[in-house]
Amino acid sequence: MRRRGEDMINWPMWAALGGILFLFIWFIALYNGLVRVRNFVRESWSDIDTELKRRYDLIPRLVETVKGYAKHEREVLERVVHARNQMLEGEQRPGALAGRQKEVVGAMRDLFAVAEGYPDLKANANFLQLQQELVNTEDRIQAARRFYNANVRDLNTKVQAAPTNLVANMFGFQQAEFFEVEDLNIRTAPAVNLGTSS
Repeated sequence: MRRRGEDMINWPMWAALGGILFLFIWFIALYNGLVRVRNFVRESWSDIDTELKRRYDLIPRLVETVKGYAKHEREVLERVVHARNQMLEGEQRPGALAGRQKEVVGAMRDLFAVAEGYPDLKANANFLQLQQELVNTEDRIQAARRFYNANVRDLNTKVQAAPTNLVANMFGFQQAEFFEVEDLNIRTAPAVNLGTSS
């Protein structure tokens, strides 16, 4: 038969152990939430990177197609190639890439403006297919950018807001950088005339 005093001594100890266990599980849940959101950011950045590489692969094919028709438009073609090369070189963080988007999109607009002056080129099946692929790629880049920025927002909120900011600081979680385009004119896909009207 137990004495009444023994039950009272064990109860506070079990309560303390239960509290410590609860805090430990809560801490693990906060940490895992931060890891999950950070991985979403990395995955969504990978989606943007894939689409940007697809765009860069399309540009030389477009330039070669236009070259055959617009031989005297060398300056525009060189600008497009230069802009593409600049995107492949340099820092690959979101802010740096977003800044270089202006030159690429501007050069592509110039390329399509040149194409407008060549009816045979506008009717070329290869050129039309490449234009459509580029438009589709631009749409996917915009969708990937929105997805990435939503994940960055979630991560940054967790890194800044209590109580997850305590765990984030302890384990070195950092805020991520949004992928924002500086010029409002390049926030949309380039307008492309698919040659349906002359």
